[in-house]
Amino acid sequence: GPGLGRWFVIFAPVVAGLLYGPLVHFFAREARGHGVPEVMYAVARRGGRIAPQVAAVKALASALCIGGGGSVGREGPIVQIGAALGSTFGRVLKITEPRMKVLVACGAAGGIAATFNAPLAGVFFAMELILLGDFTAQSFGMVVVASVTASVIGRAVLGNTAFLQLPTFTVDNLTQYALFALLGLLAGVVGVMFTRILYLIEDICDRVWRGPEWLRPAVGGFVLGGLLLVLPEMYGVGYPVLGKSIAGAYTIAFLVLLLFGKMVATSLTIGIGGSGGVFAPSLFIGAMLGSAYGQLLHLLAPDVAGSPGVYALIGMGAVFAGAARAPITAVIILFELTGEYTIILPMMVAIVLASAISHVLAKDSIYTFKLRRRGVDISVSPQAEQMAAITAGQIMEPVGPCLRDSAALRDAAGLLSRAPHGQLPVLDSHGRYRGIATAHAVADALADGEHNRETVASVVELPDAVTISDHLTDALTALESTPGAIPVLDDDHANLVGWLSHQRVLSILRGSPDDAQAMASTSA
Repeated sequence: GPGLGRWFVIFAPVVAGLLYGPLVHFFAREARGHGVPEVMYAVARRGGRIAPQVAAVKALASALCIGGGGSVGREGPIVQIGAALGSTFGRVLKITEPRMKVLVACGAAGGIAATFNAPLAGVFFAMELILLGDFTAQSFGMVVVASVTASVIGRAVLGNTAFLQLPTFTVDNLTQYALFALLGLLAGVVGVMFTRILYLIEDICDRVWRGPEWLRPAVGGFVLGGLLLVLPEMYGVGYPVLGKSIAGAYTIAFLVLLLFGKMVATSLTIGIGGSGGVFAPSLFIGAMLGSAYGQLLHLLAPDVAGSPGVYALIGMGAVFAGAARAPITAVIILFELTGEYTIILPMMVAIVLASAISHVLAKDSIYTFKLRRRGVDISVSPQAEQMAAITAGQIMEPVGPCLRDSAALRDAAGLLSRAPHGQLPVLDSHGRYRGIATAHAVADALADGEHNRETVASVVELPDAVTISDHLTDALTALESTPGAIPVLDDDHANLVGWLSHQRVLSILRGSPDDAQAMASTSA
């Protein structure tokens, strides 16, 4: 009855949280959250190594979370489970790190392919997001084989039908392409908004919660249950509600309510420590946006707008593209999930524009933003990250002998002939740094014959310099303009405190990774 239903939506998240909270906290903390960022991190920074228990814990935790009303999707857990299995298989075989990364991608692709009956989407999801666009022939071939194999097995068990059964839609006239383009721009904005709300609510949950982490999902489940009581359409993944929105079962006002309700419900589920993906919520949000947009157009210009359902489908892919920054995957996965080829062209237009506006509005995707908040930028190599953490002050050489600007050129020539880099710093009468004098410049001046009585001040050059707090990457840029060395100044750019040469930087780069990591960790 109604009473039972009301109590169920309130307490289901609490009971589920009591079960999966301790499971995740004590056995595999990587299983918390939406899963894909953890896999991306494992590939980019850990050589593809994922703890074997992650697969089992993620499967149980996600099933409990979604079954208990968590407003999250299945794609994140599926990707992490498949990736963990691939990593475990690679460990058993003791394969090299590059092959381990490919096996992780194979597991992720297989999970997507089998569950959603989407082998192409599995391939491009793995290549575009897990391997970060590493389209080598070998890795691509292995991922394709894994995805096709998983898809064949999945079809044998689940049947060969599109994951989402929807009516056929068509584009009625070319004028609609401009409307699809505008929807793409709106979807890109909504995708970025979803990302911001997700991590904002997660931060709020982190600040508010003061108890043990294993209890957090259960206590937070009361808040989630209250939201589900007010808006029961947020319960679970939400594909039935998504289908109804495409069919035009809801009003524009209610679609907008569902759009923002899903953002909050998904963010709250993950913020309290839930386990589930953001792909399905992105589709849900996109369907609500597209359906509301299509219905509004139908009211304003019914002869031009066409079916609102077309806009709902395109909104699904466009919001995902705006949030995840994976346009190829977005196009392919929507085609395979729906079986709708007739709208592939308008979908491509909207998805490309959504991805473009997302890049303009935000630096990170919904996946990489989580990693950047941890101080990890997977777009650069670990070596580059270490270099960015080492300062010039940590690796500079002592200043050594200096020249006075009042010294005679002939006297300076003798000192410069013994200088290791063919150049020496020049100081004024008060000991302040003025620049450098090079052996080449002094030799040219003396060879002229007319400058024999001149001082070092006549040949002073002001080369590129770095300060003690500049990072090694900045120093490398400055070193590109000189064959010798560059001065290291204090932070006020007034006093010379050191000297940095190509040889010194090369010795750091050729050193052991452990030494570089230790030096980076001591950087202020």
